Amino acid sequence: MDDISASLASAGTKAPQPRQLGAVNWLGLWTLLVKEVRRFLKVYFQTVLAPVVTTLLFMAVFALQGRTDIGGVPYELFLAPGLIMMAITQNAFANTSSSLIIAKVQGNIVDLLMPPLSPLEQTVAVALGGVARGLLVGIAVLLAMLTFIPLHVASLPLVLFHALTASLLLSFLGMAGGIWAEKFDHLASVTNFIITPLSFLSGTFYSVERLPGVVKTLAKIDPFFYMIDGFRAGFIGHADGDIPTGIAVMLGMNLVMGFIAYRMFKSGYKLKA
Repeated sequence: MDDISASLASAGTKAPQPRQLGAVNWLGLWTLLVKEVRRFLKVYFQTVLAPVVTTLLFMAVFALQGRTDIGGVPYELFLAPGLIMMAITQNAFANTSSSLIIAKVQGNIVDLLMPPLSPLEQTVAVALGGVARGLLVGIAVLLAMLTFIPLHVASLPLVLFHALTASLLLSFLGMAGGIWAEKFDHLASVTNFIITPLSFLSGTFYSVERLPGVVKTLAKIDPFFYMIDGFRAGFIGHADGDIPTGIAVMLGMNLVMGFIAYRMFKSGYKLKA
């Protein structure tokens, strides 16, 4: 190396210097985020439009049966925010989990590990990719529903807070699942036995206040209940649970899952041979 530098110096050419990245590699973080977003946008029929159609079918099946109002709110207005949140969370989870498991199965996970990105930068960039997909699907579902359901926003801060924290939480969970899984069957077990049950038992389609005592208590242990209840309260102005408690649960769960995902990247758990 010294001989090469000396030769360049004698030729009047300055030896190339390594890029100074600073405390945070913002360029690398942004590049990885853009890569994650472009990955799902290239197949937007599958990643964005298909969830919109699926969610609208749920709305048609449940809301068009003439169900009674819930707490003085027409059932379709009660149901719509829950379905939007379900679409947000499922797609945030799907984006991060599929990105990592596909990279591992195809053997190109090295493309994520080799660039000069710290474990924290990797965690943030991949998680934000999941948030982007979740929020994009949520906005698409909301716009589709607005064509036939008169949704109104009672509290924009509640809507934005729960949309962001819920999509971030499921992005972290998807990262943990994608890193842990060794094949698609493993990842499917996380979806089938954790994500789907927690989503359906969280009050998406009904008010937990109608549940019997013990079951209602169990339902309020479900973190999905707080993300859906708070998000719904932002639209209809009424919550089944305590809003400050829900905010604390969402922040706490994000810290826990974010730390787990970060530690998985930092230790190289099932990522490095």
